[in-house]
Amino acid sequence: MTFHVPLPLSSPALPAVVVTNLRRAYGDRVVIENLNLRIERGEFVALLGESGCGKTTLLRALAGLDPIQGGRIAAPKRPAVVFQEHRLLPWDNLWRNVALGLPAPDARAQAGAALVEVGLGGRLDDWPRNLSGGQAQRVALARALVQQPELLLLDEPFAALDALTRIRMHELVRELVANHRPGVLLVTHDVDEAIALADRILVMRDGTIAFEHRTNGNGPASMARTDLLAELGVLTSHVPA
Repeated sequence: MTFHVPLPLSSPALPAVVVTNLRRAYGDRVVIENLNLRIERGEFVALLGESGCGKTTLLRALAGLDPIQGGRIAAPKRPAVVFQEHRLLPWDNLWRNVALGLPAPDARAQAGAALVEVGLGGRLDDWPRNLSGGQAQRVALARALVQQPELLLLDEPFAALDALTRIRMHELVRELVANHRPGVLLVTHDVDEAIALADRILVMRDGTIAFEHRTNGNGPASMARTDLLAELGVLTSHVPA
């Protein structure tokens, strides 16, 4: 049974999502147990943890893609999701990919404005097959943000990109989040990415939130990467980065 509860009508004062005592299980195997989480509008939260700890399971539950077995997820409306794979429809041009689900009368105009924001304003009628990996992820971001979501869920969207493209995408995401002010949950394995982008860093362990750190906008100055690696169990003692 799924316990998704709509919050009242959208307001900047409302949180993007509130999770209370969440439980998610696959048969007898419990993946998430008694998890609590609150993300504010405009807040960027990064979630790390070893493979299998429940990160993507949590994201899919927040997105409404999977049922939950206990607890409550309260959000103003269905969030937008960007996955590691761009998931563009190859038979539709770029503006139609971005406009999926938008009202018909001004869908092209809205999609065009979103593509301008991600630096692809001159390619509305181009096709996904002509894009690089980074460009395809830009379109995926435009498709998510054109919905004006209160909550944006990012499931390792930069993992398959080369280092330089990833840095450019980080800059773009920071700009887009500042402009649109959704609450953001980024699932990532990249410690440097989490420290650079997030207002708050969470580490998930054994199906719950085991560690929390607020960067206060100071990025790498707020936390040594070795300390975060130690929280993830990668390092057992502090050594120079």
